[in-house]
Amino acid sequence: MTLVSVLLEILQRPTIGDVLAELMMFMAPLWIAVVVGVLVGWSWKPEWANMGREMLDSSSVPNNSSPAPPTSSASSVSASIPSLNSLKLQLPSCISWIGDDGIDKGAAQVAPTVDSDCSSSQLKTENSVVVAEDDLEHLCRLVEMKDGGPAWIQMMDRSTPTMSYKAWRRDSDTGPPQYRSSTIFEDATPELVRDFFWDDGFRSRSKWDDMLIYSSTLEECPTTGTMLVHWVRKFPFFCSDREYVIGRRIWESGRSYYCVTKGVPCSSVPRRNKPRRVDLFYSSWCIRAVESKRGDGQLTACEVLLFHHEDMGIPWEIAKLGVRQGMWGAVKKVDPGLRTYQKERASGAALSRYAFMAQINTKVSADYLRSLESSSNDSSEVETFGSSEKPTGRNIPRLLVVGGAIALACSLDRGLLTKAVIFGVARSFARIGRRL
Repeated sequence: MTLVSVLLEILQRPTIGDVLAELMMFMAPLWIAVVVGVLVGWSWKPEWANMGREMLDSSSVPNNSSPAPPTSSASSVSASIPSLNSLKLQLPSCISWIGDDGIDKGAAQVAPTVDSDCSSSQLKTENSVVVAEDDLEHLCRLVEMKDGGPAWIQMMDRSTPTMSYKAWRRDSDTGPPQYRSSTIFEDATPELVRDFFWDDGFRSRSKWDDMLIYSSTLEECPTTGTMLVHWVRKFPFFCSDREYVIGRRIWESGRSYYCVTKGVPCSSVPRRNKPRRVDLFYSSWCIRAVESKRGDGQLTACEVLLFHHEDMGIPWEIAKLGVRQGMWGAVKKVDPGLRTYQKERASGAALSRYAFMAQINTKVSADYLRSLESSSNDSSEVETFGSSEKPTGRNIPRLLVVGGAIALACSLDRGLLTKAVIFGVARSFARIGRRL
């Protein structure tokens, strides 16, 4: 009713010139927003604008490699327009200049290097192993919540007849949001689940992880099982794809498996403008047998404790919103994928190279793991749904948003209608800022 009364007030201006002037002042900010939206939308290059770019990738490939990564279509316009890159389970980046370079398909399909003594320049960086004992120690502390980080805030508790899922989040003072999850699969062994998550070939082929559009093994060590892999992950149409060079390794203690994967530098994969390289990437998990929810006392279920964070170059507050909205939709695809993998293995299907490498583990004793955990007395707390999550310093202060809206309204227009629209938008953003 307020907007209607304001509009009637404008129409009652004494002259038609005054009416048109008021309406023009009202429409100007809206047209500016439309133009900006069109430019940003064009720079994001939605998927339907690049239809057919993967049509040539239908030829068969080895087990250790997915089809070659897609190249970006050339555009003279995109080279001069700033673009916002990135999202899906986590979302777009700050403005950066887009180039038209893609990944060289010929270079991407090079066969992996098998290094018998694991001393190559890629599996070692500056005389240090890509994935080392320090990474195992860090993962152990995360599993036992003795890493000394902030409290974990519970954000989800969902289940299906064959899977239970809980998730937590915490904010870091110096990096992106960190996530912790516990997934329990009924009637699954730790060994099968270990192979399942390591098998990039099945991950792409079965589409349970539909974000992975390219994967290949760059190097592998048959002694420790350490692998260097190259991924390209697809993001929603308003984001550019992301590229990862990942080092990974598995430690075994009894029937518990500590799997470390993290982003590592790699000179053999040249850095391109598109897809954008993600340098800060950490996704590690502990896989272990647990009691079934049937309560029969049998360790017939498998728990996966996952710890994940990455910096995709997008605002962290927006990333948290994207994760919260898309998390369950992505997680519930994992269980059907695992059951399909389970049936294939039961039918006697041959092991892929990825699954074969997953079975090469570094064995450690339980006493050694306890010594790693006891080396730190710092503990992390877990907050439940009932805990009050207070906004952090990065949240949008309501007073700042509303104050900025007042200044904008007073500087742009004297008309009441424009002021009402600006104040309404400001209140919406302030509410979003409090919730993020």
